[in-house]
Amino acid sequence: MIDQEVIEECRKGNFRNFRKLVGFASPFAFSVAFRMLCDEEAAKDVVQETMVTTWEKMNKIKSAGSFKIWLYKIVINKCYDQLRKRKTQNEFRADDKTWALLSNHISEEHPSELENRETAMIINLLTEKLRPKQKSVFILSDIEEMTNEEISAITGMSRRNIKANLHYARRNISEMITKYV
Repeated sequence: MIDQEVIEECRKGNFRNFRKLVGFASPFAFSVAFRMLCDEEAAKDVVQETMVTTWEKMNKIKSAGSFKIWLYKIVINKCYDQLRKRKTQNEFRADDKTWALLSNHISEEHPSELENRETAMIINLLTEKLRPKQKSVFILSDIEEMTNEEISAITGMSRRNIKANLHYARRNISEMITKYV
């Protein structure tokens, strides 16, 4: 965890301490961005944009304890921006061969051994029809294993809306798996 002293030094313009902050924050920022976007290059871009925004808005960080939640907010919002951009572009549609590959991976006993590309494909297939808020709640809750309080702080949603979005996300994913697997 990052301490308040590092944040204070960053506020004063100490770029050396900001590198520490980037080293601490980049892995979990990338994890969320990658899972939201299912594209390694797009996730790297989001992380880079997030770090620029973080540097520009360091004065808005209230405490070291709130830093991670604040950073997640930025990442999620940047992912929403990317997803909106994608909507205007051609959408990916899975064919039977892709669903068969997904079926084989789901039935494996060691899914943790999947490569990034395969993981991205699976997450994308399962979440492609979800609304961005459902997707973010699903990823933060079920994949990142965050609490409803943390998700609320990141997304600004009420606990009731989080539960509803998570319910619909899980239901939609379950229906897709049942239909195609």
